[in-house]
Amino acid sequence: MFVFAFLGALLSAAGSSWAQAGRQPVDWASVSLDSIGGGPMPTGDYRGKVVLLVNTASLCGFTSQYGGLEELWRRYKDRGLVVLGVPSNDFGEQEPGTKEEIKRFCEVSFDVTFPLADKQVVSGPNAHPLYRWAAAQTGALGTPNWNFHKILIGRDGRVIDWFSAAGGMGAKLDRAVEAALAAGI
Repeated sequence: MFVFAFLGALLSAAGSSWAQAGRQPVDWASVSLDSIGGGPMPTGDYRGKVVLLVNTASLCGFTSQYGGLEELWRRYKDRGLVVLGVPSNDFGEQEPGTKEEIKRFCEVSFDVTFPLADKQVVSGPNAHPLYRWAAAQTGALGTPNWNFHKILIGRDGRVIDWFSAAGGMGAKLDRAVEAALAAGI
């Protein structure tokens, strides 16, 4: 476990150091996601908000992070934060359920109220376009390589930082969210 924590901290620190120059903003109006509850997800509503994009999985050792994500959402949503959960079965086949099963699990186990998309591919050439965009912005180190990888997107639609699953939920993520909300960009 120490090795995973150390590796996560090292990768997260590397993510903080890369420059924002040349990064392209996401055009939320053109992002097409379906809600886990059915129907289209109004991603155009995310324009001008700080978005924490997180690929999730119900059977992962990091699944307890749902609780921290919900707490973050409740604490900052009125200030402009959107926690956007994107279930994925990409890593270890740890999200095998249907959208109904995933939604029920999240609501019953963690009282999740933040927006959840329908299950998506988040890595490789078949990744959802939002994750291909994010990979182009962050490079290999910032691309999800496990469940509960977090990508922080500023109000201007540009990637601010990324956080590995092993980095968990903590002070570094809280400070980054606070700074993004205060920056107004």
